[in-house]
Amino acid sequence: MSGRTFADRLKQAMHDCGMKQVDLVRTAQEQGMKLGKSHMSQYVSGKTVPRADVMRFLAYTLQVEEEWLAGMKPEDEKTEETEECSMREFKKSSKLDHVLYDVRGPVVEAAMRMEEAGTNILKLNIGNPAPFGFRTPDEVIYDMSRQLPDCEGYSVSQGLFSARKAIMQYAQIKKIPNVSMDGIYTGNGVSELINLCMSALLDDGDEILIPSPDYPLWTACATLAGGKPVHYICDEQSEWYPDISDIRKKITTRTKAIVVINPNNPTGALYPKEVLQQIVEIAREYQLILFADEIYDRLVMDGEEHTSIASLAPDLFCVTFSGLSKSHMIAGFRIGWMVLSGNKRIAKDYIEGINMLSNMRLCSNVPAQSIVQTALWGHQSVDSYTVPGGRIYEQREYIYQALTDIPGITAVKPKAAFYIFPKIDVKRFNITDDVKFAYDLLTDKKLLIVQGSGFNWGQPDHFRIVYLPRIEVLEEAVGNLRDFLSYYRQ
Repeated sequence: MSGRTFADRLKQAMHDCGMKQVDLVRTAQEQGMKLGKSHMSQYVSGKTVPRADVMRFLAYTLQVEEEWLAGMKPEDEKTEETEECSMREFKKSSKLDHVLYDVRGPVVEAAMRMEEAGTNILKLNIGNPAPFGFRTPDEVIYDMSRQLPDCEGYSVSQGLFSARKAIMQYAQIKKIPNVSMDGIYTGNGVSELINLCMSALLDDGDEILIPSPDYPLWTACATLAGGKPVHYICDEQSEWYPDISDIRKKITTRTKAIVVINPNNPTGALYPKEVLQQIVEIAREYQLILFADEIYDRLVMDGEEHTSIASLAPDLFCVTFSGLSKSHMIAGFRIGWMVLSGNKRIAKDYIEGINMLSNMRLCSNVPAQSIVQTALWGHQSVDSYTVPGGRIYEQREYIYQALTDIPGITAVKPKAAFYIFPKIDVKRFNITDDVKFAYDLLTDKKLLIVQGSGFNWGQPDHFRIVYLPRIEVLEEAVGNLRDFLSYYRQ
């Protein structure tokens, strides 16, 4: 055994991995472990040696073997992980420097570490129906199981004929013009197709108008493709509708397209036909592509109807995105699609790029494609969720009233999807950093939400809550939030 002490090995491991005492204390707090500054000082100075659970935490965090750190392994058998700390370091591509996806970001990573340490976290950060008791319709499961033997090979890159035919018929019912089978593409969720479309369209410096707040994947994919996302404001004072004058002000000679997310994530807004028509007129005036994210088009409440913006623009080139993840509660199957419509002639070269990228990934999930026809037609179980007495409707009613009853919280009542985007009185709570707010709420109350900046909102005064849990769970969550805000100040 070496003559070096535990303190020597601890300091070496900290140096090799670039960590300080305060970093270890902070990480321990995130994981719900008691490790104070005084404890760390004693370990580093050699006055004491940590107990077994702390030793295990230190070894894991510093990427060394516990036996080596405790002095139970010779120096020449120091772990491979520690040796790697002093070797060549591989960093992420600079293309990711400005890419953000905080729906599963640093605060979520902290929540995962807390869970690994045995802490129960209530996750209101992601629209994942299954954990909250929303089940895939039995008919869908049955039909997929019957078709599995026929789904072992690749499909054509755009997708199975039966799936695309069903999607085309659905697009026709939505009054989307000039839709054909060769203009329909299935994907592993809408996310894959958004990335594909941005990569096929944008050159370095090309601009694309994206709403703020947005679903952050749009901004991330545009950035990764080399484009420049330009955010137009959605106005909270006007039911979170897009600010038409702001859209117009932000168009330049580099602008190629406008993204419209309707129904909207994160606000739950549903845009009326009149607002959509104004956006179409701008796109027509400046000859822009319309990208329409309509994944929540069946999750509409209060007797309202959803209008596809492509139905208002037969002379423009439009790409409409939808899928089964949300409206049919089968998020894990990963099946989405996009529909090209309108004036395809002006986008002939762009469509060639889409085809190239679509072919490169071979095809989307074939078993999931096999149930598109079943899911789109026949009984729609989601219809019963969005009317009075239905789960989503009643949970929407509860969360809106409960949040707005908290002093310092206001909100616009959502009309669609299953999100609400409340506003915090930042002066009342002295909030200047909404990431810190989300992190402090997580550590204090074990409640996970997404801060407004995670949706490219410019002020630290909003956050998103997913209201998929049953009302009794939402009651607990809101109670914890109310208690937290009764004492919280930044």
